[in-house]
Amino acid sequence: MNNIVIKQTFILADELATIALGKKLANIVKVELKQGIIVFLNGDLGAGKTTLTRGFVQGMGHVGNVKSPTYTLVEPYDLQDWQVYHFDLYRLGDPEELEYMGIRDYFNSDCCSFIEWPEKGQGMLPEPDMIIDLAYHDEQRQVSLQANTTLGERLLSILAP
Repeated sequence: MNNIVIKQTFILADELATIALGKKLANIVKVELKQGIIVFLNGDLGAGKTTLTRGFVQGMGHVGNVKSPTYTLVEPYDLQDWQVYHFDLYRLGDPEELEYMGIRDYFNSDCCSFIEWPEKGQGMLPEPDMIIDLAYHDEQRQVSLQANTTLGERLLSILAP
């Protein structure tokens, strides 16, 4: 892990603001970074992890429903120039199960992977480019984005207002 400590925190008023942040991240990935990213999502149930991912997936060009992969572990989105994978490892019994599903195939330069409950896959997942923590803040959500690699650092520097 790099010693990069760039962090940004936002208060998001509602679901639409959470989706908008996801779309903004997608635009940066498509237009500026032009390569995939790995994002770990942390937060309690209902904190907005899937909502943020929905905004990202839609921002990458997906039209249609974006659902939580709670029972399937991963929901793939095969888009024109990108692969987006939304993982929910909440029900993962053992990190070794990820090896059986070919986890390494999900982390290429044209792949964006958003991983909920990443601690459940400890030892089997690559280092994330970004760690996003979502928490309740009264009726709103507080979102903290932390760069974990040089790529994550670039993303946050572009995201900065």
